[in-house]
Amino acid sequence: MLKRLKRGIYVLFALSLYLASGSSPIHATPQASSHYVFNESSIGAGGLNNSSSASYTGYDAIGSIGIGISASSNYQVASGSVTPFDPALSVSINGTVNFATAFSAAAASTATTTFTVSNYTTYGYVAQIYGNTPSNGTTTIAAMGTSSPTASVAGTSQFGINLVANTLPSSIGANLNNGQFGFGSVASNYNTSNVYRYVSGETIAQATKNSGVTTYTITYIVNVPPLTPGGIYTSNQTLVVTGTY
Repeated sequence: MLKRLKRGIYVLFALSLYLASGSSPIHATPQASSHYVFNESSIGAGGLNNSSSASYTGYDAIGSIGIGISASSNYQVASGSVTPFDPALSVSINGTVNFATAFSAAAASTATTTFTVSNYTTYGYVAQIYGNTPSNGTTTIAAMGTSSPTASVAGTSQFGINLVANTLPSSIGANLNNGQFGFGSVASNYNTSNVYRYVSGETIAQATKNSGVTTYTITYIVNVPPLTPGGIYTSNQTLVVTGTY
């Protein structure tokens, strides 16, 4: 058994990222002699991974007839000539969180950012968000939907997010993009259009199996009451993405 752990920390304008991955893969006995070893060798279209000796190591592939991930509720197969058995979890935040307008009692202020996740040779991942709502001195904007997701109401104190396309309070956000081989999904508290929620520590997205690239869009909204003090409001948040096994 082989267990490896990969960790990384990414920080981006009031939004930081932590990711962890580990695995215990099982793989077949390679073909070997005192001079060489073939891992994941194949006959047919051609392909081998990590051909090596005391003097060299090489990754080779010849004429693959199919690549990618096939899955059902009971199994999952990753196809391709070169298939390293090391587990990998890759995450990136693709942009900053910038509100297009100043906070106003007349209408909600909105912003978006995206993050991308892919994982290999794991049983999926969970993405959680942690942190405080925006504040300025002693004034703190209230979290939305702590009991259940809530609609935007101008002129009230509200801070919330979701991860889907919306038409209210404006046309903003996007549904997730699983590309060709992704199996990500948005958590139930954040997957309904036009309602928002923010609970620090909650899971906002996940995959329940090995997954290709999935891109998620987080929509942020802020409403404030008429007598909200002016100034700069800040919110420090952390996005934690953890591989599951």
